[in-house]
Amino acid sequence: MRHATSDTIAALADLVDALRAVDGLTETRPGAFSRGSKAFLHFHEDPTGYYADVRFDADFERVRVTTKREQAALVRRVRTTLQPR
Repeated sequence: MRHATSDTIAALADLVDALRAVDGLTETRPGAFSRGSKAFLHFHEDPTGYYADVRFDADFERVRVTTKREQAALVRRVRTTLQPR
């Protein structure tokens, strides 16, 4: 599995735009986001689809984001994770 190319980031434009709108995230390079000083989310691709590595807890979790439904679920989970407790 390799890191996403610029073509993949372009294919995920709606998802990347939705993540750009989430308070608490900073885009450090196209398609890579941090939360504070820590890396939070970046994308990968392979023949089975597109994936996001997301730091919901201490470690990164790989989440499939190939379909619009998977992408919407990721955005919801990211928003929930970043809500103040």
